[in-house]
Amino acid sequence: MTGRVPPLVIAPRRPGGRERVPAGSLVATSSAKEVARAWENFAAGENIETGVRPEILASWYRCRDRYDVDRTLDVAPGAEGDEDQRSDDGVIFTSLGGLGALAGQEVERDGAVVTVTDGDGRVLGAWGDPTAQRRAELHNLAPWSSWSEECTGTNGMGTSLEVSGPVTVTGPEHWCEAFHHWACAGTSVRDVVTGAPVASINISRWNAALSELVSPWLTKAAAFVEQEIYRRAIHEADKVIAEFTRKCAQAGGSFLAMDRGGNVLAANESAVAMLGLAGEAPIFAGAAEPARRWTPDIAGLPEVLRWAKDRARGSAEWSGYALLPVCPGEEPTPLTMRAVVDANHVVGMLCAFGVQEGEAYEGGADDEVGPLPRSVIGMRNDRLVLLAPSEIRYAEADRNIVWLVTERGRIQAATRGLDNVERSLASYGFRRVHRRFLVNLRRVAEIERGIKGELFLILDSRGHEFVPVSRRHAPDLRRLLGV
Repeated sequence: MTGRVPPLVIAPRRPGGRERVPAGSLVATSSAKEVARAWENFAAGENIETGVRPEILASWYRCRDRYDVDRTLDVAPGAEGDEDQRSDDGVIFTSLGGLGALAGQEVERDGAVVTVTDGDGRVLGAWGDPTAQRRAELHNLAPWSSWSEECTGTNGMGTSLEVSGPVTVTGPEHWCEAFHHWACAGTSVRDVVTGAPVASINISRWNAALSELVSPWLTKAAAFVEQEIYRRAIHEADKVIAEFTRKCAQAGGSFLAMDRGGNVLAANESAVAMLGLAGEAPIFAGAAEPARRWTPDIAGLPEVLRWAKDRARGSAEWSGYALLPVCPGEEPTPLTMRAVVDANHVVGMLCAFGVQEGEAYEGGADDEVGPLPRSVIGMRNDRLVLLAPSEIRYAEADRNIVWLVTERGRIQAATRGLDNVERSLASYGFRRVHRRFLVNLRRVAEIERGIKGELFLILDSRGHEFVPVSRRHAPDLRRLLGV
């Protein structure tokens, strides 16, 4: 472990020992005062776009408008238990805890604290300077507390679970005023299959800044732990593909296997033809490598998969079906799912098209569109950009990053995942037209037909801006546009 993650240095040290920091240094600088003024204005209800780093401002918007976090909170709430925690997550937490303990020895001389959380922001362990730990405990920065953004506002642990890469939160950048004398930096450890956070590691220091060396160290630490998640993902894929191979010989019709994130691991020829996957050769033999897996473009499938995993609950005997718009221009097709279970956990699904067996999917409240946003939040350079939905022509996904194409240029959405952006914009006339594109139908200027009958949407005739329409979405699009 120590051979792969370099030693940690969090602050310049004087030859005589621990560096002495003047009282109030984190809130007394001119930049901190500017951020504090912006925080006061924003907390009072104003919308601002500058004066604060965009990742911090995006977090403030989540805290104020989505989570309604009390900015006067001075103690983190206690963490609720998690009955559904995977047993193999213990391996990940053990690896991360080992790193936390080693880092704690390093930061002890600098008056800092290292904390590790699970994917929901529950603190699992804390190490470091005993004096700093006692001070941190006054805010419940200790095991059995919750430091997600939803519970405790902008902070290194909670904010890192919302975004990719390391996050530094210094002084008045914290949403809760009681934490303004802390500097912290955290990064999340993410599941390579689903992209969801499973843990975080954070370093906090009272009334003193952190070194620029901290963020690179956190990145290396997260990558080290994600190696174990990658190994588990390959093991799970091998299990699902083996089960697919065994069942495929017995199953007729269209048949495929998905991982627990809804990505295709393997498919027979009939399923490849149905889904229009010609040329996706790796899925015949099985795509164990996470980067080579393919996400099917079937409306409603992510919700059905979540339902199936919840209903299966580790039971290999469970099966259920849903009616989904699989074939363009045709009636919904039955899709039956059977869980693949390993160590009492669902690691994938075997899917048979045209088969209607087991429990019927009826949908639910989770499928409804949530509250409409005041505005769509984007990030460009060092600015946060507030966009009215009408300004957005279309959204394009680059893996989990979403780019908004607007009158003000190409802007990165603060929200990760095209599915999440789609849920927030569906009520404004946005529709999925391709697995990578979401279009504002009110901004479609022209429709062009390709040589083979494929469709392209032109949203800016002056700039010749073309968006492809997949075969699967073409019938619904023609109906919506009346063409």
